[in-house]
Amino acid sequence: MRPLVRMLLKGPLKQIRHIAAVRQDEARGLVAEVYTQARREFGVVAPPLALHSPAPETLAASWLLLRETLLAEGRVSRAAKEAVAAAVSRANDCPYCVEVHEAKLATLPGTGDHAPLADWAHHSGRLPATGGGPLPFDAAQAPEILGTAVTFHYLNRMVRLFLPDSPVPRAAPSAGRAPVMRMVARAMRPDTTTTVTPGASLGLLPDAPLPAGLDWARSSPAVAGALARAVASVDAAAERWIPEAVRALLHSELAVHNGTAPGPSRAWLDTATAPLTAEHLPAARLALLIALNPHQVTDADIAEFRTAHPADRELVELASWAALTAAVRIGTRLGGPARTTPSAAL
Repeated sequence: MRPLVRMLLKGPLKQIRHIAAVRQDEARGLVAEVYTQARREFGVVAPPLALHSPAPETLAASWLLLRETLLAEGRVSRAAKEAVAAAVSRANDCPYCVEVHEAKLATLPGTGDHAPLADWAHHSGRLPATGGGPLPFDAAQAPEILGTAVTFHYLNRMVRLFLPDSPVPRAAPSAGRAPVMRMVARAMRPDTTTTVTPGASLGLLPDAPLPAGLDWARSSPAVAGALARAVASVDAAAERWIPEAVRALLHSELAVHNGTAPGPSRAWLDTATAPLTAEHLPAARLALLIALNPHQVTDADIAEFRTAHPADRELVELASWAALTAAVRIGTRLGGPARTTPSAAL
């Protein structure tokens, strides 16, 4: 089944919009290392991962986040983490991710009653900085649960920009969509002799300090290491070429953002970017849209950005920086062990 699924996914890789993903047979260096780990430990090089491939360090950052939160064996079951992934994706209106992770959840043992956890995850993007009641997991489970939520607040923004609404090609007959998704979901597992050991991917990126506000991750060196290294790598790429004025604007807008997508018009975007010079507007507008309301991104926004920044790598790096900055900001509001309560095994 694995080879068949991998063959089927060659088509969806072509569904990636705006950039050309690195093909598996052409991958070299860091890209090849990530692809090899993903095939061994995730079963496939899925399009949400491959879309990062024009920027190797950003690809590694996204793999660290996905692997060390969702995939690595730890205190929380894969089923519970898939429930979080699906619920966050539904809240962010990312149908691609909803379809994949609901299908995967349906194939797992011990799915149980994850309704309280899913309800929490569904509202995680809009939780207040304080209060909000006890969390439906305990302190020991917090790094994996909160880490998974942050990862999917990030990935949903990337997928909304670069992928269609479904991993199943539009040409597929409607009657065949569900069987295809079940087959893909069952293939999303490690090779038979492989154990996804926490922390084994961290060597792909340099060590870095954990960002402020993510102290809830410290009790899990693997989750904390993935967050720290991913954020540092993505931020370093941004600092190399994204103007300081653009970076400062995104941080200031996120500081007052309550988690509700601005709109329905785009007047908010004009107001937010009014202080910037014309040369900074394309990058600033695209970054704000990705972070705050990716549904409002248009092909014209991409084209305007690419007039000054034509390389695929620049588009991936800008999108990743905006998406991860927004996701980490959410992570700082999610609470930690002080608000957790003892809960049943997840």
